[in-house]
Amino acid sequence: MIASLDELLQQLWVDFTKINPQAEGIHQLLQARGETVVNDHIAFRTFDDPRVNVDRLSEDFLKWGYTPGESYHFDKKRLDARHYEHPDPRQPKIFISELRTGDFSSELQRLVGRFLDELSDSIEPTGDHPLCLSGRPWKISSQEYELLAEESEYAGWMAAFGFRANHFTVLVNSLTTIHSLQELNELVKGAGYALNDEGGEIKGAPAVLLEQSSTWASQVEVEFSDGRKTIPGCYYEFARRYPKDGGSLFTGFVTQSADKIFQSTDRRPAEGSST
Repeated sequence: MIASLDELLQQLWVDFTKINPQAEGIHQLLQARGETVVNDHIAFRTFDDPRVNVDRLSEDFLKWGYTPGESYHFDKKRLDARHYEHPDPRQPKIFISELRTGDFSSELQRLVGRFLDELSDSIEPTGDHPLCLSGRPWKISSQEYELLAEESEYAGWMAAFGFRANHFTVLVNSLTTIHSLQELNELVKGAGYALNDEGGEIKGAPAVLLEQSSTWASQVEVEFSDGRKTIPGCYYEFARRYPKDGGSLFTGFVTQSADKIFQSTDRRPAEGSST
C-alpha cells in the first residue's frame, strides 16, 4: 500500500530513472554543483478510453489533494490534456495527456481496445497498484509497435511502455548556480546529453511566461512478444517560469511549446519515420 504522496512520487522517480538513466546522471551533475533539484512537473500519457483516460488516471493524484488546472488541446497530434496542482507549491504539477483514438484508423482503435481489455481489475488509485505505476499490462509485438508508431508516435510509445512517468522536469528557477535555461542547456550538452532541437532547443519565451527544453529520450531495449527491440523511452525536461502580473509565477503550460516537447520520444530519422 502506498502510504503517502511522497512515497508515490519516489516510486515514480525510481521507475522513470530505470528507463531513463540520463535523468539520474543530470540530477547528479546538478547536485555536484551544490544544487537542490526541484521537480516542476511530471507528465503521463494515456488513451481516451474511460477505463484509463485523463479523468481516470488523475484519480491517482486527486486522492492526495491535487485539483484540476487548465485543459489543453493539440490538434495536430490529436491529443487532449489537463494539468493538476497541489495546495503545497513544493509538490510537482501533474500533466496528463490522452490520445483521441477515434481520430485514427480502425486498426489503431482495434489494437488499443485489445490492449485495454487486458487491464487487471487490481489496478486501483487507492490500492497497492495505482494506474500511474502499472507499466505495460498487455502483450504487444514489435510489428504492432511499428504499425502504431507509423500512425502516431504517441500511440507507439504508449503501447510499448504503458502507464508510467513519461518525463520529470527540473525547475530552473530553483537553481542557484545556473541563471538561465540557456546556461543549463549548455551544461547538459557539455556533459554529453543531446537536446531536442525541434523548433529550437528552447521552446517558448518570457513573453508567454514559460521556457522549456528537454533531452531526446534515452534508447531502451524493450521486450516484445516476438523479441527485444531498442526504441526511444523517457526524457528529462527543464522549465523556467516567469511571473504573471502580480508577481506569482505562471503555473500553466503553453500548447505550442508542449507540442514540440512531445516529440522528444519520437523515433529519430535513422530509426524510422517521425510523425
